[in-house]
Amino acid sequence: MLDSKGKKNTVASRVIWTVVSIIVVLLVVVVVTGYSYFKSGLKPLAPESNKRVEVKVPVGSTSKQIGSILEEKKIVKSGFVFDYYVKSKKIANFKAGYYELKPSMTLNQIAHDLQKGGASEPLNSGRVLIREGVTAETIAKSVQQSTRFSQKDFLALLNDKQFTSKLQKKYPDLLSSAANAKKVRYHLEGYLYPATYTVTKKTTLKQLVEQMVAKTDQEMKPYYSEIKNQKQSVQKVMTLASLVEREGDSDQDRAKIAGVFENRLDEDMKLQTDISVLYALNKHKETVTYKDLKVDSPYNLYKNDGVGPGPFNNPSIASVKAVLSPKDKDKDYLYFFADTKTGKVYFSQTYQQHQEIISKIENTRGASL
Repeated sequence: MLDSKGKKNTVASRVIWTVVSIIVVLLVVVVVTGYSYFKSGLKPLAPESNKRVEVKVPVGSTSKQIGSILEEKKIVKSGFVFDYYVKSKKIANFKAGYYELKPSMTLNQIAHDLQKGGASEPLNSGRVLIREGVTAETIAKSVQQSTRFSQKDFLALLNDKQFTSKLQKKYPDLLSSAANAKKVRYHLEGYLYPATYTVTKKTTLKQLVEQMVAKTDQEMKPYYSEIKNQKQSVQKVMTLASLVEREGDSDQDRAKIAGVFENRLDEDMKLQTDISVLYALNKHKETVTYKDLKVDSPYNLYKNDGVGPGPFNNPSIASVKAVLSPKDKDKDYLYFFADTKTGKVYFSQTYQQHQEIISKIENTRGASL
């Protein structure tokens, strides 16, 4: 029989254990909730959204401050997670300016865009920002958003024979091979250089498009002789550059991917790039299906030989350099696989090696889930 002191000790022990249990449960809930919050924060805020938001990054902003801005503008789920992500990946050197970002972008895409530098003035103030690797139709949307010109008129001008003929005569080194191209969607696709363009009240739509073409010609001048020496056409170089632009994230990867494409062409193999299928479908998709690979279009490089009728987007000069100076071509790589989760690109010489790499990555990822 317990005395009063024993009863008090028993009650006290129960209270202590109850409190400890509650604390443990709360800690577990906090850890699980925190992990879920962090994991969720690594994913795009709205994967299916096409909404574009103008974001201003002030001079001298830290990654923590940028994360807060992105969260406030509803570009990312968590500014804290963005800050942690870029620090863990050692992504730095973010530049001030005005950016056009989307809540469907990954943290990696956002971070690398912020490294490229934004416009010096608000984007809706008559300044058109063209990013590397975007299509003519995407540019047309930006033009409509930032100027008085319509998307429809912009695209129509890209196929205006009288206008494009005038540009060809003015920029013959750049546009002569493009003028001879057949079955292209837009004759000036690939020749609208990624940069920021100012549109004043006096600027006409033709002047705006010519600014873009003139900028491309200016950037390409140092490479015309090399293209000629390699017995290539500007149209082919720009077309390959547009594929390389979208397939790789780094200059090194793009140069190696260019080598793979050249090796496949030398072997009379189809390039089989999903970028071509998406352009053929003329729509944005996260995943390309087997049905998509059968789309009837001259741009579909799963069905057609060569590089296609023309560029699939408007590439940077860095991608042009990659095409003119491909890397590791002598290693006989014919396949590559880009891991969208890590950004790493794997290269292989045979289809069997290619499949083994894919299986290994998928199995490793499946085991970690």
